[in-house]
Amino acid sequence: MPSTTAVRVALAQINVTVGDLQGNVRKLVDAARRAHALGARLLLAPELALCGYPPEDLLLRPSFMQACAQALADCARALADLQGLRVIVGHPHQSGAQGDRRSRSVQVPLRFNAASVLGDGQVLGTYCKRELPNYQVFDERRYFASGRDAGEPALVVEVGGLRVGVLVCEDAWFEEPAEAARAAGAQALAVLNASPFHLGKAAEREARMAERARAVGLPLLYVHAVGGQDEMVFDGASFALDADGSVGARAPMFEEALTLVELDGGQARGPVAALPDTEAQAWGALVLGVRDYVTKNGFPGALLGLSGGIDSALVLAIAVEALGAERVRAVMMPSRYTAEISWVDARDMAQRLGVRYDEIPIAPMFDAFRASLAGEFAGLPEDATEENIQARVRGTLLMALSNKFGAIVLTTGNKSEMATGYCTLYGDMAGGFAVIKDVAKTLVYRLAEWRNAQPGGEVIPRRIITRPPSAELRPDQTDQDSLPPYEVLDAILQRYMEEDQGIDEIVAAGFDPRDVDRVTRLIKFNEYKRRQAPVGIRITHRAFGRDWRYPITSRFRA
Repeated sequence: MPSTTAVRVALAQINVTVGDLQGNVRKLVDAARRAHALGARLLLAPELALCGYPPEDLLLRPSFMQACAQALADCARALADLQGLRVIVGHPHQSGAQGDRRSRSVQVPLRFNAASVLGDGQVLGTYCKRELPNYQVFDERRYFASGRDAGEPALVVEVGGLRVGVLVCEDAWFEEPAEAARAAGAQALAVLNASPFHLGKAAEREARMAERARAVGLPLLYVHAVGGQDEMVFDGASFALDADGSVGARAPMFEEALTLVELDGGQARGPVAALPDTEAQAWGALVLGVRDYVTKNGFPGALLGLSGGIDSALVLAIAVEALGAERVRAVMMPSRYTAEISWVDARDMAQRLGVRYDEIPIAPMFDAFRASLAGEFAGLPEDATEENIQARVRGTLLMALSNKFGAIVLTTGNKSEMATGYCTLYGDMAGGFAVIKDVAKTLVYRLAEWRNAQPGGEVIPRRIITRPPSAELRPDQTDQDSLPPYEVLDAILQRYMEEDQGIDEIVAAGFDPRDVDRVTRLIKFNEYKRRQAPVGIRITHRAFGRDWRYPITSRFRA
């Protein structure tokens, strides 16, 4: 039964950094002190907040696990003076002398994805996650044992007369862990999470947690990580649910927040931030992903090739919002095939956003390459080889600027191009971070329109959005010379790559068999290119990279 005792709980939606144990402890302690000053009796921090999520193979290093144990003890001591406050924080935990055998001669203790209750300067109790996800981007069974293997019961902590059951992320998607907590006397559930963002995920999480709250008849507190970690983004949007599953509080998306929730009986009350629409969520994820990747990795800024086309325009707008105009540089590298309007539009956009803008014509370098290869290519017609040389000249120039000035190169290829190989190895794929790698071309257009509709006026010149897209590597070239219309391409891509539909199934849905065969063949053929692409931000439930692990050498064609 829900408690009749009113308790104030703080949801600490914090942006931590993998491996920055001391910095993460400082963030936790700061959030706890603010919550305590505001009258909170319980503070919840996200899954693995102590070390950052996901730590991946750092977990296999004994020195890392030892450092995490020390950081947990340090955090507990730093909170000792906060009388009456309990803090629940996620961290990796090691227990026992037997477990994961990594070689014939080395045995290491069992590792767990855990949550501990801190108070009075001590670790008062530890819960080990029971349900370990191993799908999409998750790979937890590589690192962790289930809490069931620890032989420990459910963890319930009493705060101000309220008994709170502790769960970690995936546990709350299953019946047994929550039922075990209720059987142990829980009057509310606290769920610690680090659940990577994809479009629609926030609403899905709330719907599934509402089912869990109703099933056990208890209010549910859900604290979620926020921030970028390599290709993943964590969107925040922590929330609290009444026992009937209705939303009583919600933190904003894509920013740090300390959200206070009043738990009273079966009700949870606090501020309720709105869930943004699809385009706003995609934009927020991309901006946060760029900001954290560049900043957490210590780059002074970013640079990109600005072509006058929509993809580079969108990446420039995202980068400026993420980093500020003073940390972004745009370089126009025209060839003899670059249209005059591309020069004009690129200059216009750079001026609108206030970034440094330079022009480096590539014709002299391209001519030098052609002269050097003239003997080898004698008697052969020009083809994609010459087009790719131009792209590789541009990639070389951008990487030279990156080496000299330290700024990271942001690549500008979208998901549709990455899928079909409409990109050049060591050319437009050269760089450090692929901002729109998981953004289909049709969504690129929607995001450009969305950004221009925001306060402050249009930042992407109208003609960039309306003119036919082109790589401008040969006379009168457009993308549709080589690819089906993007509306068709993206629909096939979604069905085949994201939803795992077969070729026959896609054709049966009404798509031209020639288009289906062409697109799916290109997806499979260009796996070798994608393996060499920089990491990029994941915004769909299936992105190229961690979600997509297909063999390069394969003859399967369905």
